[in-house]
Amino acid sequence: MHEKWKEKGVAMRAFFYIFGTHVFAGFIWLLFYLGQHAQK
Repeated sequence: MHEKWKEKGVAMRAFFYIFGTHVFAGFIWLLFYLGQHAQK
């Protein structure tokens, strides 16, 4: 039972790391996109 809980924790952590990385990358992409289309 303890191994199953540990495995679930690792899967959740991996999911949040991947999700967080994609959110961060999307934010950086948005900054570049807005900067490229800014009024100069």
